Amino acid sequence: MKKLLPLFVAFSFLFVATAQVETPQPSPYAKLEQKVGLTDITIEYSRPGVKERTIFGDLVPYGELWRAGANKNTLITFSTDASIEEQNLKAGTYAIFVKPNKESWDVYFYKDTENWGTPKEWDDSKVVAKTTAKVFPVPFNVETFTIDLNSIKNDSASLEFIWEKTYAALTLTFPTDKAVVANIDKVLSGSDAVADDYYKSAVYFLGEGKDISKAQQWIDKAVALTKDKPKFWYIHQQALIHAKAGDKKGAIEAAKSSLKLAKDNNYAPYVKKNEDVLKAWGAL
Repeated sequence: MKKLLPLFVAFSFLFVATAQVETPQPSPYAKLEQKVGLTDITIEYSRPGVKERTIFGDLVPYGELWRAGANKNTLITFSTDASIEEQNLKAGTYAIFVKPNKESWDVYFYKDTENWGTPKEWDDSKVVAKTTAKVFPVPFNVETFTIDLNSIKNDSASLEFIWEKTYAALTLTFPTDKAVVANIDKVLSGSDAVADDYYKSAVYFLGEGKDISKAQQWIDKAVALTKDKPKFWYIHQQALIHAKAGDKKGAIEAAKSSLKLAKDNNYAPYVKKNEDVLKAWGAL
């Protein structure tokens, strides 16, 4: 027993020495994931609070570089190429730094991501894009610093910063249309395209205001391929596309067919959609 005592003491000391107390972080880590069109965007940053302090012009001085958060520098990752004011950002991860001013912020996308806070030595050659974000006052206090993506469209999104009573934003754009059209051409030119491929392609062309004659051909193909098990949502889009193409008679015929199928399936949203367009076309 006496021989075991020193060993027990040694293990006890090791346990105490490696034990760690975990407490909440003053500026907790946050991770935002958002898909815009075909692009996956991830933002990682730490979120400080106001805590009864004056932020901009004091804690964060005007005209000085700031990490856009706390702790390790803020990171943004794009799964595809992106752009901002005709400045290209290749797919990858960048640090975001800002230089706040009263009426605008200078925003930098920096390719060196391994900094804690701001770089010890700023290197202009590592700035892959720089832009100016206009600042707007917020009529209430935002306690916790927030970065968000809003105003999301197929090919763009607003990158927003909001803290205390300040809001700043800039627009990111993505080559979504080019990628989608290339994919449509590849899939529909093959021999294994299915009804849903034609349907999605037609709906995309309608929504983006592209060649309506192609959309018409594709939606008709999708409906023909599913004639044994007709889908009311396919046929409703067929009605909209034919109407856009100037074929009112075909549009009304398709809407009536979709309406009947929606009623048969007891699906109220599409009953209303079809009734609405038929009324607008003077057919109900």
